[in-house]
This record gives sequence, structure tokens and C-alpha cells, in this order.
Amino acid sequence: MKKSGGSLVGFYTMGVACLFLAVFFLTVVFGAQTYRGIVAGQTGNNEARSILSYLTTCMKANDTGGAVEVYEEDGVTVLSIADGSSGYGLRIYQYQGELLEEYGRLGEALYPENAQVIGETAAFEVEEVAERTFSVITDEGRVLFHARCGEMTEAAADE
Repeated sequence: MKKSGGSLVGFYTMGVACLFLAVFFLTVVFGAQTYRGIVAGQTGNNEARSILSYLTTCMKANDTGGAVEVYEEDGVTVLSIADGSSGYGLRIYQYQGELLEEYGRLGEALYPENAQVIGETAAFEVEEVAERTFSVITDEGRVLFHARCGEMTEAAADE
């Protein structure tokens, strides 16, 4: 009689242990999937912000009089940002689903095979919406640039 009672207690003990083990594994799997989803979302947000932030940084770094020009070359919209009066500058354009940046002599042909990839985007539209204010639209959204060059504050104008 003792053997059958002990066997039943052992069976229940093994059942409870298996139940706890199953709950533990389900918790680990659910946690890993949740973490993977969070990381994928964060990576997507970072990529979206990186393109627009990079464009803003390029504009602010080269904010001189007449530095920004938008033109079409071979059906490609090009945002050209001159590097001072050196005749060189950045040319940013979309080519085969990628946003490219090329530093070189302004006015020369584009060389997409030598350009640096900024990010992936199917859309790249640039327009001057007001004097010295440009709108750039990519798959990630829209950003406005305002070239501050040539503006003087009232204090600087009085001196």
C-alpha cells in the first residue's frame, strides 16, 4: 500500500515540476519575441531619423551665401550644397532606391558608383518653399531647411 501511495505523490511532483518548466520556457520564448519586436522598432526609428538628421547636418555645416542649389540631371533631382567658394561640394540624390551623397567638383557629371550611401529611400523630392527655405521629402518624412546665411541680427546691423 505504501508503494502505490508513494508512486502517486511522485507522479504529482513530476507533473508540477513539468508544469513549472513549461511555464518558464513559454515566458522565455514570449520575452525573446517581445524583445526582438522592440529592437526591430527601435532600429526602424533610428534609420528613419538618421536620413533626415544627416540632411539637416549637411545643410547646417555648409550654411554660406548661395550654397544650396536644386537642379535636375538626367532625370535625377540633385540637392547641391557648395563647400564655400572652392568649387567643390556635396551632391545628394536618389539613385536606384538609395539616397547617395557625393563630394566633388560642382557642375560635373554624377558618379553614383563612387557615391556614399546615406540610406534607402524610394522618394526624394526637394523644393524651395520660400526664400532660402527648402523642403526635402523622403520615405521617412519631410524636413525643412532654412539657410541662415546672409541674415544679420539687428545688433550686428547697428554696429
